Amino acid sequence: MLVAIMSDSHDHIDNLAQAVEIAKERGCVRIFHCGDLISPFMLPLLAHFEKRVDLILGNNRGDIVLLFQVLKDYPEIHFHGEVAFLEVENFKIVLTHYPYYAYAFASENRYDYVFFGHTHLYEVKEVGKTLVINPGEIMKRKGESSFVILDLTTRKFEKINLR
Repeated sequence: MLVAIMSDSHDHIDNLAQAVEIAKERGCVRIFHCGDLISPFMLPLLAHFEKRVDLILGNNRGDIVLLFQVLKDYPEIHFHGEVAFLEVENFKIVLTHYPYYAYAFASENRYDYVFFGHTHLYEVKEVGKTLVINPGEIMKRKGESSFVILDLTTRKFEKINLR
């Protein structure tokens, strides 16, 4: 089961559109966005995926009231607030924005995967049985614009760099 992990798009329309298109082309069945989407005008780009998207907040929240209003138009986007605790195909997954929470959850050794963002830097580590992934940033503030495609079953992952 291929999934896409993204974070820190910060209103970068072109890069998010490109990432979503690549996720569709590569056969991903779900997108996990680890926060800092920012503006409600980014939601149609995520909805273009046409499959389930799980979204959490980051530290750059934008207009949350308008975000809630616009989310009603996109039932495929599931908004979880600060943190998401999910079970997908018997895999236990946590989405958080912050690395310190990510590593705290991973150290509990109860989750298969923990995804996070915030640092804008790509990072993958094994903590006990948990694979911890920061996909980097969509916005390209710190040099590269990237996200990750992960096969939940095999644990094989690929960093995708955007143009």
